[in-house]
Amino acid sequence: MSAVEDTWAHALRTALGEASKGIGRTSPNPPVGCVIVDTDGVIVAVGHHEAAGRPHAEVNALDALLAERGPGAARGLTAVVTLEPCAHTGRTPPCSERLIREGVARVVVGTLDPNPRVCGRGCASLQAAGIEVICAGGELARACGALIAPFAATMKDDRAFVVLKTATSLDGRVATRTGASRFITGAASRSLVHALRDAVDAVVVGRSTVIADDPALTVRDHRRHDGVAIRDPRRVILDRLAHLPVTARVFDPPGAWLVHEPTATPKPMAGIESMAVPGLDLADLCRVLKGRGISSVLVEAGPRLAAAFLQAGVVDELWWFHAPIIIGADGVAAVASLGVDALSSSLHGDVIHRAASGDDTLTIVRPQPSAG
Repeated sequence: MSAVEDTWAHALRTALGEASKGIGRTSPNPPVGCVIVDTDGVIVAVGHHEAAGRPHAEVNALDALLAERGPGAARGLTAVVTLEPCAHTGRTPPCSERLIREGVARVVVGTLDPNPRVCGRGCASLQAAGIEVICAGGELARACGALIAPFAATMKDDRAFVVLKTATSLDGRVATRTGASRFITGAASRSLVHALRDAVDAVVVGRSTVIADDPALTVRDHRRHDGVAIRDPRRVILDRLAHLPVTARVFDPPGAWLVHEPTATPKPMAGIESMAVPGLDLADLCRVLKGRGISSVLVEAGPRLAAAFLQAGVVDELWWFHAPIIIGADGVAAVASLGVDALSSSLHGDVIHRAASGDDTLTIVRPQPSAG
C-alpha cells in the first residue's frame, strides 16, 4: 500500500461504502461518496450522491457537517472523495467551488473523472485556490475506478455498460434436454443475481426467455444492510415482432420497455413503452439505452441472445455461475453457435474475479476486444 493509502485508507474505504449506497440509483451520473476528516484524522461527516439532479456527495457531506457544527466548520479540514469533484455546472453547481468556498485545506481523490468536461479540471481548480490535492493509487484507486465502470463506459463508447449473466452446470448447460432449468444454481447464487439486479439500471431479456421461464425480473431474494431500499431495474424485453402475450409477468407492474422491429405492431398495453430498433441491432440498442439515461444493463439471456451480445462486442463483463452438477451433451448449451473453427478464433477474456457462491462458483470475465 502506498503512503497515500496508509494515511487515508480508512477514510477512502468509508467513502467507498457511502458511494455504494448510490449504485444503480444515480444514472446517468456515477455513484460517489465523500467523507470529511478533521485535523486529528477523525471522520466528522459523510455523504453520497443519491440521484441525478440531487446534491453531489461533497455537498451532502459538507451540509451534514455544517448542520451539526455551524458555518465555517469545514475550514482547514480534509475532504476525501471517491471521484474527482466536478468543476462545471450541470444540473447542480460545481462541487469544486463549494469545497473552495468552505475553506477545506486538502482534498483526497480516489480516481479522476472520465468525463472529458471534468477530467483533471476539478483538481486543477482546487489547486489554483491553494487547496492540496492528493490522488490515491494502488488498490483503493482501482476500487474507486471499478465503482464507476458503467459511467466510464458511457463516456468512452457512448453506450450502456453491459453485464451478461449465465448460470450453468459444470459442463456449460443451462437446461436439460427437456428444458428443465429451475434451479441449476443454489440459493446463494440466486441471491447474488438479485443483488446485481438491484445494482443495475435495466435488465434485458429476449422473447425466448420470457416464453420459457415467464420471469418477473424483480428484486426479491436480496436484502441490503446499509439502510437503502431495494429497487427493481427497468425491464427491457426484446421481441422482434412484438407478439408476446400481455399476460407475461415481465409486463407487471407497468414500466417495461418493449423493443421491436420498426415494422412490428405492438399490442396496446397500459404502462408499456414501445421502442423500435431496426434489426434489433444490439450495439444500437445499447446506444439508445444510454440516451435514455441507462448506464448499466444486466442481460439475462438464453443461448441465442447470449451469443448475439457476445458477437456484437458489447459485453463488458461476463458473470458465469457454475453449479457442481453435470447435465450432459444433450442438455441446452449456455451460448448458441459462434461459428468458431479454430481456438485462435474463439472469444477470449480476462478473469477479473472468481469466488465461491454457496456450493457454486462465480467467475467474472472481461471479454477482450476482437482482433478483427
